[in-house]
Amino acid sequence: MKVGFIGAGNMASAMIGGMLQKGLLQKEDIIASSATQKTADRVAQEFGIRTTLDNKEVAKAEIVILAIKPIYCEGVIREIRDQIGENQIVVTIVAGRSLQWLSDTFGKPVKLIRTMPNTPALVGEAVTALCPGELVSEEELEEVCSLFRGFGKAEVVGEHLMDAVVAVSGSSPAYVFMFIEAMADAAVAEGMPRVQAYQFAAQSVLGSAKMVLETGKHPGELKDMVCSPAGTTIAGVCKLEEKGFRSSVMECMKACADKSRNM
Repeated sequence: MKVGFIGAGNMASAMIGGMLQKGLLQKEDIIASSATQKTADRVAQEFGIRTTLDNKEVAKAEIVILAIKPIYCEGVIREIRDQIGENQIVVTIVAGRSLQWLSDTFGKPVKLIRTMPNTPALVGEAVTALCPGELVSEEELEEVCSLFRGFGKAEVVGEHLMDAVVAVSGSSPAYVFMFIEAMADAAVAEGMPRVQAYQFAAQSVLGSAKMVLETGKHPGELKDMVCSPAGTTIAGVCKLEEKGFRSSVMECMKACADKSRNM
């Protein structure tokens, strides 16, 4: 097997789906393990890949992706470390676990790549940060980057930025969903049907994000384009400032980064 996933939850499923859809891998190239037979059966049926309950079986793959929660990381590494050889690559999507921590836990030289994708991988719009260990070659890093581009964008960053990445992209979809929900709730309060309110709010966020990415303009400049003198938008902006909107977002992200830093 070329790529093995230890963990077969939502993120792993999104990654598998993206890699297969883009033709980066064939079904027979992938194996995934899960903690329950129910999940293994679901993933096998959905993607046609081989699944197992045995993490050691997955650890035979050329590229082993640890798609697990931080609390399980140490136990899984201790379980599979004897199976991992010097020519394999171990990729983690685990928040708050540094390359040094991973290396120490394996207890031997291992080719490690630390990553942080996000849940928009489910719709092919993830953004993933990748940070390679010193034993990983440029060719190996590019191979892994190409796999992650199967479900969105991928960029290499220094490890000192990984906690910021957790805050600005790894966890931020939750903040955006809360914003969409709040806007929709307000629209419902104004009489708009619930389904329609979600569509208007979500599409506005999508379109605004595309304007930032495609125009190259500063977000503040784009905001100013919407704010007519003495108009409705600037009245709303004033209320957001009064309630500490921007400072709340920044404090939220700081708390997230601090948690990642101290896990």
